[in-house]
Amino acid sequence: MLSIYFGDYPGDDYIDNPDLYFDNTYEDDWLEDERSKEMVKDIDCSELVSPNLVISPVLGSIPVSRLSGGVKTLIQINNDREHVYNASACGDNCALWLLKISQDKDVLVRLGHIMDFGDEPINIRIANTDDIVSSQKELVRKVILAGLLDEKR
Repeated sequence: MLSIYFGDYPGDDYIDNPDLYFDNTYEDDWLEDERSKEMVKDIDCSELVSPNLVISPVLGSIPVSRLSGGVKTLIQINNDREHVYNASACGDNCALWLLKISQDKDVLVRLGHIMDFGDEPINIRIANTDDIVSSQKELVRKVILAGLLDEKR
């Protein structure tokens, strides 16, 4: 299940800048995984050839450090169970991948905004309140009514 903590995450296991963290800690086997290759193709419209090579239709041959922050965050969430990642580094184009990753394992991420998960039914736990929501509309309503993104929180 996907669990989202809204606002400032209090834990010591939190990675605020997943883009930078990825560049310094990724493991080659994370980039040999089929799911990682699918995410790079979908999010960055590029081909992950090896742990050291990405073929971009715009940039040509690039190192994995040049992947988008969103896809780097997704790869870490998919492979690193020890940290909570700042999913605000991801755009809304990563939302369905967060749901897909969380079908196989429990995932906890932090968001500083309400991500658009689309119109299909969802199954997301709001970690701050332990509420389970089944639609985007319900997610928005619960987060707003609980004041989870208020500046004073």
